[in-house]
Amino acid sequence: MRQYLQYLVVERGLAANTIVSYERDLRRYTELVAYRGKGDLGEVTGLDVAEFAAALRAGDEEHPPLAASSAARAVVAVRGLHAFARKQGLAGDDPAHQIAPPATPKRLPKAITVAEVERLLEAAGSTEDPDPRVLRDRALLEFLYGTGARISEATALDVDDLEIGHGAADPAVLLTGKGGKQRYVPVGSYAVRALDAYLVRGRPALAAAATRKASPAVFLNARGGRLTRQGAWGILREASVRSGKRDVSPHTLRHSFATHLLDGGADIRVVQELLGHASVTTTQVYTLVTVDKLREVYAAAHPRAFG
Repeated sequence: MRQYLQYLVVERGLAANTIVSYERDLRRYTELVAYRGKGDLGEVTGLDVAEFAAALRAGDEEHPPLAASSAARAVVAVRGLHAFARKQGLAGDDPAHQIAPPATPKRLPKAITVAEVERLLEAAGSTEDPDPRVLRDRALLEFLYGTGARISEATALDVDDLEIGHGAADPAVLLTGKGGKQRYVPVGSYAVRALDAYLVRGRPALAAAATRKASPAVFLNARGGRLTRQGAWGILREASVRSGKRDVSPHTLRHSFATHLLDGGADIRVVQELLGHASVTTTQVYTLVTVDKLREVYAAAHPRAFG
């Protein structure tokens, strides 16, 4: 198991949070297998794996039942472990390859309207405010909606990743997504103005509070260090409460970014690239959100929509 996890880190470049989840899932799996008297991966059967998958959904005295998405992740981790063991010659068979992860229900991303986005951004504060934290908060939320970046991508952003200076004909940002994959994303004029106000008048004041070496991060906390994901989530939560929209999550602006692009006629392949999805099937869930728009266009344009 340790070899497999190391392989995922070094060769696959999986995120730290994913590795932690995989390790937790695999420890539960190996405990169950050991309890069944199996001391080696080569002794494990498909029935063992199938019963583990069933136990995830049913729960037991020590573990509550897992949601389909969490159970699916655990089964994927187990399948990966056995496939790795066989490839490395640590086991002669792969008993898990026929055990499919439980199907997860297709959930529609939560998106808010353009008007609600505008109220949220205004609630973060003005780009004319003298408070450096207000300038940072407005720039952060403008950036998230203007680029569709994940909140973790925004907090990992360094100043050198931005290409929005006066000499930049096409403002853009280099984002580093899941698995270390990088992509360039355009930055809209509203986000550029908010970032410019923050970088010129807000960030230097926050950086001055640092007691250690200056951070290269774009978004700084009150102590001059890199803003954390939790800190960024707190900024979003406070702005959402002030805007009257309390159910805004860290991914809401990303979902809204994608939905509004598709509503505006953007090609799904372009949206896929902007979001950094490895497969277009991941992006296709956003097309379900725009079904009302499709009905509206059909009703207005088709000669025999109504009779």
